[in-house]
Amino acid sequence: MKILLLWPKFPATFWSFKSALPFIAKKAAFPPLGLLTVASLLPQEWEKKVVDLNVEKLKEQDILWADLVFISAMAIQKGSVDELIGIVKKLGKKIVAGGPLFTSEHEEFLAQVDHFVLDEGEETLPLFLADLIKGEAKKVYRSDLRPDIRKTPRPSWELIKLKYYASMCVQYSRGCPFNCEFCDIVLLNGRIPRTKSKEQILSELDALYELGWREGVFFVDDNFIGNKAELKKEILPAIIRWQETKHYPFSLNTQVSINLSDDGDLMGLMLKAGFETVFIGIETVEEESLNECQKLQNMNRDLLASVKLIQDRGFQIQGGFILGFDNDTPSIFNRTIDFIQKSKITMAMVGLLQAAPKTRLWQRLKDEKRLLSRASGDNTDGALNFIPKMNRQSLLTEYKRVVDHIYAPKQYSKRLISFLKEYKPKRHKRYKINFNESIALLKSFWILGVKEKERSYFWKLLFWCLFRKPKTLPMAVRLTIFGLHFRKVAESNK
Repeated sequence: MKILLLWPKFPATFWSFKSALPFIAKKAAFPPLGLLTVASLLPQEWEKKVVDLNVEKLKEQDILWADLVFISAMAIQKGSVDELIGIVKKLGKKIVAGGPLFTSEHEEFLAQVDHFVLDEGEETLPLFLADLIKGEAKKVYRSDLRPDIRKTPRPSWELIKLKYYASMCVQYSRGCPFNCEFCDIVLLNGRIPRTKSKEQILSELDALYELGWREGVFFVDDNFIGNKAELKKEILPAIIRWQETKHYPFSLNTQVSINLSDDGDLMGLMLKAGFETVFIGIETVEEESLNECQKLQNMNRDLLASVKLIQDRGFQIQGGFILGFDNDTPSIFNRTIDFIQKSKITMAMVGLLQAAPKTRLWQRLKDEKRLLSRASGDNTDGALNFIPKMNRQSLLTEYKRVVDHIYAPKQYSKRLISFLKEYKPKRHKRYKINFNESIALLKSFWILGVKEKERSYFWKLLFWCLFRKPKTLPMAVRLTIFGLHFRKVAESNK
């Protein structure tokens, strides 16, 4: 059979890095890892074509070529999904849908989609394929079973053009041991982290290396440190040996919980393996709000001290923050600003609370008759899908004030310089500026140093780096570009 696998467009969000990508001549931040894994689960003899609408246009002949059209998506891609379904159905092709959006909300698409392959594909896709071959394919395939991902094949990266992407992705584990009220990870992937073997991880790194990749690799795990024992004993030592043998071709980043700060040995191994940046869901500085959403791992600790411990070891931190909890008081906005400035977290992603389908938050708000609509998946657009305890307009106004302040060139530049003053990265090889960084530097001179009205802050940062810490110049420029992107996202949602 001929299978067309479609990845819908993302709107401009913090994670899209849409305003930053042109600086490095890239079209998307990350490839569609789930779809590439699904492609590997399909029969080898079938023909497959992946079209990522974030990097290329969908052609009518691509649809006409296919026997079946597979669509996977996240909630935030729903607008593009609706458009895609209309185009495919108009051309008379059958649609097979899966992924987080459809797993949570497939009822909304019953009239348009022919087959739903929901939950985790390793369990449900074989059932669908067996029935398809017999000519007895059903409408919906579901499974409560959690697959052993040690049997999951490596993604079919050869189906995409790697040059379009800023980073490649690898998944080591699925699931998170924590159970935050607002998070849908437990629904999608469970609470017990399931892990791949070190042989699988090295095989995936080898595949990317052999395809010529020499840039960043994002371990997309819901919580990379969910199984610390295996990480420290097996996975990280294996990655360290691989990186050393290959002379550290990849810079690594991932998502972790704040309790990383409690384990110096784990931090040391991650740094030695080449991890440079970690995303941490800090969520809120209000202890009552942490208790409300059951973010227990963040409670009863000095969050500022935990952040500093991780930074002092040599990590950059991307921080996630949420406003709009029931226990938030009017002071939360200034306290969030103060925390972000004091913590020197340059990549601070501040959003509004949303109730994702079927989560414990969604169910509680539904029971309280406070649920208004489906979640857009974009926590920066002001589209609250529930009635907040705080006055709605005050919440929206204050949220916009927070993001305007922390992304303003003056505040962002101050935070960035404060971070760079103390930043001591672990270097594994002599740094050489690569082609994309050279292009980004030249473009930044024109866009940030000439076109932007706040250009004085850019030149102040540049000269500070040149005279105080010249080795940090490429990072300073990169983070300034990210700052521009965050500012553009904030401005677009006013």
